[in-house]
Amino acid sequence: MITYPSKLLENAINELSRLPGIGRKTALRLCLHMLSQPEPAITRLGQAIIDLRQNIHYCSICQNISDEEVCGICGDSARDASLVCVVESARDVMAIENTGQYRGMYHVLGGKISPFEGKSPADLNIESLVDRVAAGGILEIVFALPANMEGDTTVFYIYKRLKPSGVRFSTIARGIAVGDELEYTDEITLGRSIINRQPYEASLNGI
Repeated sequence: MITYPSKLLENAINELSRLPGIGRKTALRLCLHMLSQPEPAITRLGQAIIDLRQNIHYCSICQNISDEEVCGICGDSARDASLVCVVESARDVMAIENTGQYRGMYHVLGGKISPFEGKSPADLNIESLVDRVAAGGILEIVFALPANMEGDTTVFYIYKRLKPSGVRFSTIARGIAVGDELEYTDEITLGRSIINRQPYEASLNGI
């Protein structure tokens, strides 16, 4: 076990190493780097993190991360409000937006149905999607969830919930490998997958 020369340093390392992808060695490097920086720079960093946690909003319409009650995408009258892309997280919204190939709206679920992780439909933003469709004006739902068991289960559950509404269902083309996360897919492949989306029902043949 590593012995640290300062309890303050050790405490900072302990907290940083709780972050995903940050081990104790990386946390140590980050701490030592911060100690080498001017105090105002580190104060700004600390304040930015506090502001992020205390002041961030989740859009009241699509549940995307936002500075305001309604995000810039939902508030943009130039976008196609009849088209809603259902994604797992805000990371996926950013990935799709970076392609420049999609001009509809979004709905962020905040996860996938996963009994292994204790995630049930009630833990996701599904009811708010049902309410959006029931309010009218939505003609097509585009599913853009990961191509794995949890993603497919989530898509099928939402499809069954919304099928009586009469909206069209499509899914992004499978140019994205099975199991891949949208945020790690290159923009060209993701953009083509959005443009070449397929009717969702076609994937249900044999089910």
